[in-house]
Amino acid sequence: MLAMPAMNARFVACLYANLCSIPLDYAARQKVGGVHLKYNVFRQLPSFAPSQYTDPTPWNPAESIGEWLLSRVVELTYTAWDLKPFAEDCGCNGPPYIWDPKRRFQLQCEIDAAFFHLYGISREDTAYVLDSFPVVARSDERTHGEYRTKRVVLEVYDALGKAVLASQPYVSPLGPPRRAT
Repeated sequence: MLAMPAMNARFVACLYANLCSIPLDYAARQKVGGVHLKYNVFRQLPSFAPSQYTDPTPWNPAESIGEWLLSRVVELTYTAWDLKPFAEDCGCNGPPYIWDPKRRFQLQCEIDAAFFHLYGISREDTAYVLDSFPVVARSDERTHGEYRTKRVVLEVYDALGKAVLASQPYVSPLGPPRRAT
């Protein structure tokens, strides 16, 4: 499906994160009867409205949902010079980010865990949803000896929840990103 959203690049990047998240993928799989996503089904998917990205994050009220997501989406996306115009549209100046598979994995897990929280999905249901991705589980087990995606998403989910309860900002275990020179 081709989507041509008529909004600024920052909201498009947040929409991109939403559409690529595990919770939305799970919801889509409940509605899709085959391998094609029809427009009427796409319109029914529980994606966030652009205005929701201006709300504060529950785990860091000083930062909007959009700002929190955008920093991760741009780092995941802007890994080559030909994406510089997109990065600039999102407010990111400078060289592209270095492709680091471990860091990218953590960033994606943070985005997925955040969307589980934003959708109001309990930890138990989050674990259930993650268990409904057997291809990811098998791939992780083959490569890492465990269902690493589930473990890390749940660890981040718990850390976000603790940040909310403690009224303290969530601090990612990642240090500052590295950029190409």
